[in-house]
Amino acid sequence: MINKQSSNATRQKRHLRIRRTLNGTAARPRLSVYRSNTAFYVQLIDDVNQVTLFAARSTEIEGVKGANVAAAEATGKLIAEKAIAGGITAVVFDRSGYLYHGRIKALADAARNAGLQF
Repeated sequence: MINKQSSNATRQKRHLRIRRTLNGTAARPRLSVYRSNTAFYVQLIDDVNQVTLFAARSTEIEGVKGANVAAAEATGKLIAEKAIAGGITAVVFDRSGYLYHGRIKALADAARNAGLQF
């Protein structure tokens, strides 16, 4: 019998491998992304003090529906605006095991274009 894992289980294994090396600090927090079927959730996390500094989700943005590329871009721009307003310009990007293309890449590019460095 073949033991087949779900795609989410393999994503979580990739995420744990990535998290072994990624660490966020107060000066350079970790930009963590979660993608569901209905929304995007992004957090800036200080792993040293175990504190979430800023958070954004696509459902809080006016005029954005779903979890498409447009929602990803709007969420990336929103988290960058919140971070820059809070005095943070450099982050460590944590893609949470998702492949870096499509919606995840659109979110990262929008955050970069809005002024975050990573």
